[in-house]
Amino acid sequence: MQDAAPTRLRPLADTSTSAVVAGFIAMLTGYTSSLVLMFQAGQAAGLTAGQISSWIWALSIGMALCCIVLSLRYRAPVMIAWSTPGAALLITSLPQVSYGEAIGAYILASGLIVLIGLTGTFDRLIRRIPASIAAALLAGVLFKIGLEICVAAEQQPFLVIAMLLAYLLGKRLWPRYSVLSALIVGSVLAAVFGLLDFTGFQLQLATPEWTTPSFSLGAAISIGIPLFIVAMASQNLPGMAVLRANGYEVPASPLLTSTGLVSILMAPFGSHGIHMAAISAAICAGPEAHEDPRKRYTAAVWCGVFYAIAGIFGATLASLFAALPAALILSIAALALFASIIGGLTQAMSEPNEREAALITFLVTASGMSLAGVGSAFWGIVAGMLTLAVLNWGKR
Repeated sequence: MQDAAPTRLRPLADTSTSAVVAGFIAMLTGYTSSLVLMFQAGQAAGLTAGQISSWIWALSIGMALCCIVLSLRYRAPVMIAWSTPGAALLITSLPQVSYGEAIGAYILASGLIVLIGLTGTFDRLIRRIPASIAAALLAGVLFKIGLEICVAAEQQPFLVIAMLLAYLLGKRLWPRYSVLSALIVGSVLAAVFGLLDFTGFQLQLATPEWTTPSFSLGAAISIGIPLFIVAMASQNLPGMAVLRANGYEVPASPLLTSTGLVSILMAPFGSHGIHMAAISAAICAGPEAHEDPRKRYTAAVWCGVFYAIAGIFGATLASLFAALPAALILSIAALALFASIIGGLTQAMSEPNEREAALITFLVTASGMSLAGVGSAFWGIVAGMLTLAVLNWGKR
């Protein structure tokens, strides 16, 4: 994917309208899918509105910094996101400890990730996963998001069908702007039908609030170790697989080390950890982001810019996204991922001797199953590699 002799970095010249749109949709998808989890966890733990706002600010600024710097450094769409399963875990575990102890547990989890990055262990693991298995994992992770357009059609059939038609016409007439066409049509129709509700919106800047960390064995066991496990299995592993499935051979170790260090720096302001992204990475790494794979890094850079803007106004972010109809958000995310799902399935089935393993990886990942508190992305890789080992046992 990378040139043997890289040309001078020109992010503004390399960017395109489709890259800006992909970056915006990636940001929109990430926030709307799990922002509410932070509010639930914060309210359950008795955090103040300022502390929750600072939490969102810390995550957003950390993600913005990593997205922009790492994407420019490696000229690849390196997408970073907060730990969604980690946020879900905090809904029940955060109220059990003091907030300072929780911050200490966040630092512990991120410190373990830095350790994994510095040792190179994760790099060696990633290189052992066949491309077909990585592609099947990608398709499985994205499959459920793609299906959401059907759920959205049940809620707002006219809106979703109009967006789908706009997308298809865009693919026929203006392929690079097909997703943008769907977004414009969906937004206009939502406004016409009165589906946009800005009554609760109020512009307000986020203010970072420092919380001094403290460390306890209870918080380490109930929050720190689980956060580390779900981040590695449910985000960093599929996130690297998405990059690899799209042809980007970016070393994993510096990415883990960088995100881990930034997570440690942002933890006292509330960040529970930022890691490699899978779903939003597929939006920025796929052909919808840019026709030239060498220039898709600009989509991740733009997503980082939007992360920063969202973080600055984190106090009113939830009310802004709440103003948009769910059907529009679900549909635009699904449409933006169509090309990546097609590419993942095609590559997954390209090797005849690995098709069964790829199929099992896809099915397990797409199922959304969870065992021992670990999500389906990890178990999809395990099932696929086990299948491959059994079928190739004794073969040379």
